[in-house]
Amino acid sequence: MPGDNKKYRFTRNGAILAGLVVLLIIFFILDLLLGSLLIPVKQVLLSLFNSETVDPTTLIIINEYRLPKAITAILAGAALSVSGLQMQTVFRNPLAGPDVLGISAGASLGVALFVLGFSSVFSLGISSLQGAWTIAAVACLGSFLVMLLVLYVSAKVNDIMTILILGILFTSVTSSVVSILQFFSSESMLKSFIVWTMGSLGSVTKAQLAVLLPAVLAGLFMSFLKIKDLNAFLLGENYAKSLGVRILRSRLVIFISTSLLAGVITAFCGPIGFIGIAVPHLARVIFKTANHLVLMPSVVLIGSIVMLASDIVSQLPGMQATLPINSVTALIGVPVIIWMIVKNKKFISV
Repeated sequence: MPGDNKKYRFTRNGAILAGLVVLLIIFFILDLLLGSLLIPVKQVLLSLFNSETVDPTTLIIINEYRLPKAITAILAGAALSVSGLQMQTVFRNPLAGPDVLGISAGASLGVALFVLGFSSVFSLGISSLQGAWTIAAVACLGSFLVMLLVLYVSAKVNDIMTILILGILFTSVTSSVVSILQFFSSESMLKSFIVWTMGSLGSVTKAQLAVLLPAVLAGLFMSFLKIKDLNAFLLGENYAKSLGVRILRSRLVIFISTSLLAGVITAFCGPIGFIGIAVPHLARVIFKTANHLVLMPSVVLIGSIVMLASDIVSQLPGMQATLPINSVTALIGVPVIIWMIVKNKKFISV
């Protein structure tokens, strides 16, 4: 019976979402436990809920370093995954994502102009609250301008592969401009920028987190408001218009939210690849649906879990070294995409 199938899907999806929430909590606690110094579970929980009885050194490690890093991982995973989902839906392109379409590259260009070109002039350190707002603004502006360019080209060219190739070209152009800025930069500025390009969740300060958290929440709020419109976009703009969707206004809100989400994450964590492409497809395979009412919360949870897992791996628990987060996400994201292509030929149907 159709009613029974609908009830079964609702129960199944609810059970999976509940399982993902539990998994998110587990990985969040593991991210606080593991690192160069292994901290017992009891000490972690006491640090969070009853800090008066905890050793001061342990309290500093948890509250000043690991907790902000874990929160940043959750925000980054959610923001990049939602960005990828929206781009794949709007462009009806299964390989669309912030890094592939050049959106992350546009944010990187904005950061490069600030760090390598103007930060010494305005004396705005990116660790200060004023500098954090500035670097977030220039990153979002850069990603939004590149997105508008991609939108303009997509209106003229309907071929999916052509748009992807143009996205790669946009990335190459912005990378060339960044290289020129690096050539003329001072040694100290160049070093800080190169470290930033490797990607890091642990370098986010509390001042930056005070900007990152509300910016990501605002972007996610706008994205959730457009769930109905995103479902309409699945069948094309003409169908969306027939449902009363205001195409231009809806696209503008979606693009602003995507620029905000991808821009602020790139600004403070560096360019992080493959999460925005892989996670939406992973959610479709798990939930077996294209309904954004299910996909939107699921990519938030799955993206957060993947980023927490990547952060745990990058810390090399028990060792002093730390891997760039970009390397870990690539090792996780690329096999997932290849596996989905090989095992499920329908994964490209958004």
